Amino acid sequence: MAAPREAQERRPFGRRFLTDPSRLFQHNAWDNVEWSEEQEASARSKVQENSSQLLPQDKQEEYEVNAKRYWDDFYKIHENGFFKDRHWLFTEFPELTPNRNPGQNRDSVHELSNREKSDSKGPGSCANGHCSLGTRTEGRLELTRSTPEVCTEELAAQEGGELSHRPGGYPGSSASYRILEVGCGAGNTVFPILQTNNDPGLFVYCCDFSATAVDLVQNNTEYDSSRCFAFVHDLCSDQSPFPVPDESLDIVILIFVLSAILPEKMQSVVNRLSVLLKPGGMILLRDYGRYDLAQLRFKKGQCLSDNFYVRGDGTRVYFFTQGDLDDLFTAAGLEKVQNVVDRRLQVNRGKQMTMYRVWVQCKYRKAAAPQ
Repeated sequence: MAAPREAQERRPFGRRFLTDPSRLFQHNAWDNVEWSEEQEASARSKVQENSSQLLPQDKQEEYEVNAKRYWDDFYKIHENGFFKDRHWLFTEFPELTPNRNPGQNRDSVHELSNREKSDSKGPGSCANGHCSLGTRTEGRLELTRSTPEVCTEELAAQEGGELSHRPGGYPGSSASYRILEVGCGAGNTVFPILQTNNDPGLFVYCCDFSATAVDLVQNNTEYDSSRCFAFVHDLCSDQSPFPVPDESLDIVILIFVLSAILPEKMQSVVNRLSVLLKPGGMILLRDYGRYDLAQLRFKKGQCLSDNFYVRGDGTRVYFFTQGDLDDLFTAAGLEKVQNVVDRRLQVNRGKQMTMYRVWVQCKYRKAAAPQ
């Protein structure tokens, strides 16, 4: 439920509450918060300021070349103890549940689970444009998150078998409903799906740029190779194979992942993923929106290009508008089912700080085959 307008007007960016402090411990999040013109102007000004000084081109190229190493280091540091399962997925994306019903698609964003709410003593804080994993990989980056170089030999050595299409079929070839999560991280989307959806016809594929992340998934006690196949994949490389043929997937999930890709490569990525969808299949996306708190907290010298930044750990992030995403998906031949902005007010209860998050959520469908 959105906060009353008079309350919103007392909560400027990053300022302390001016109302009764006791309320901080009764509520710590509000959905679909409307912004005033003053807030919008303030956010725009902050972005203009932090993007006025771009990182030198040679440094930008270094971040692109070493992207895999930065993500491997990220997962080596955090492993899987810093990730939160995204149980809100089943409210926002009922297509992932056993009783999936395309008619359940909605144009409004519902309240997320308490697992996503910010708390001063848990993950979800931001500093200098670098959000902790609980916030950033709310998806993943929270993510969100990106792009690795792998060879066929490495992929073939992974648990679950080779990626090449073998004579007897491919992993999950007998399944009646196939889901692929791109940018799976430590599995905080995959495992809730496997735990919640007991459909015997379900098979879940998941991949990540980082081999370290994929190792975390495969070594998780919940990993079941009879229902899931995890593999390393460079989303930006045409030479990096998928384990499934074209038009074989019902759902592709992108949770805080597309934002981690070089903007000029996003269209080719979406085009490739759309080819994998069956007629009538859908891409489900949730990612960072323009003027999200994380964007406003970046400092000068961290901007790579318009609305694209590098974090302190070397990973990168882009902040979308609804139009950005609509252009990408429609250019790939997909039809809009949902494209909404979720402006969310969160409260850091320990520091009594207000935080405005902005996320974009989309569903785009591949046209059904002619009857």
